[in-house]
Amino acid sequence: MPRPIARVLTLLELLQSGGLRTVAELADRLGVDERTVRRYADHLIDLDVPVESVRGRYGGYRLAPGYRLPPLMLTDDEALAVLLGLAAGRRSGLTTATGTAGETAAAKIRRVLPERLRHRLDAVLDSLAFTAEPDASAAPRAPVLLAIADAVRHHRPVHIRYTAADGRRSERTLHPYGLVAHAAKWYVTGADAAIGEDRTFRLDRIADARTLPGSFQPPAGLDPARRVLDGLATAPYRHRVTLRIQGTAEQIHTRLPASVAIVAEAPAPDSPAPNPPAPDSPAEDWSRVELRVERLDWLPAVLASLDLPFAIERPDELRDLVAALADRLTHSARRGPPRA
Repeated sequence: MPRPIARVLTLLELLQSGGLRTVAELADRLGVDERTVRRYADHLIDLDVPVESVRGRYGGYRLAPGYRLPPLMLTDDEALAVLLGLAAGRRSGLTTATGTAGETAAAKIRRVLPERLRHRLDAVLDSLAFTAEPDASAAPRAPVLLAIADAVRHHRPVHIRYTAADGRRSERTLHPYGLVAHAAKWYVTGADAAIGEDRTFRLDRIADARTLPGSFQPPAGLDPARRVLDGLATAPYRHRVTLRIQGTAEQIHTRLPASVAIVAEAPAPDSPAPNPPAPDSPAEDWSRVELRVERLDWLPAVLASLDLPFAIERPDELRDLVAALADRLTHSARRGPPRA
């Protein structure tokens, strides 16, 4: 590409990034004098690109507001970031229900890339391996995602049609506080206007979302991600587990994440736990841990991996499972090596 044409396109890219650019700044970025910058701007105007000239001491050039330019110009790093983002989004499930949209978008970007860059990016994508299988089962519908996001930004109520995990269908008016992506799923948290209580909904279970007139004021100091994690941790399950663990919330969450366990400071249990204290855990640092789970069989191994003293408040069934695991470990530790 001839150098003057390349510089004109670079000028277009700089203006396309938004804002007012001074002539001195543009001259420095393009490596030309200010007179040449003005000539390049005239070239863009001749091509019907709406370049506006701003006079004055701090004047310069900018594009007319609201104008969308057809060409897409990406640097090598930008093209790699976009294509990797599309690939990662498809694999993680954090895409919209129109699963082919990511593929067609990536194909369009690849078609307009120079051959040299296209081959290099293909080498990256072809050699990239993921440790998890693609997860598109929880992908939300694009119209639902866009409608709720608009309602969150402008603090407007939204009407949704929702199907619960047990198949029950309902229609609700929600005051949405925020969108949260967690464990390859999209969630919206907000207040259910009919009952005046906070609720969390999975976006892939929302069949339709429609913004309503009016507005609402979200609570001060709102943390949508914290609300979603707390909602997941307190959802109704078969077993309700309460523990006392000698450790901090940070230590406990290394094995029991916030979406599973609610951790709060608590005094030590009445009878000391038989386990020796952990070296970095003072005797007064006890926490009360609440979990709601469908099964208990996985908990003993997790509690053992914490390597912290603990006491079980409920259920008694968990005590039996922990004792059974301890017996199996003791038996295995005392067993001799197999004969050759």
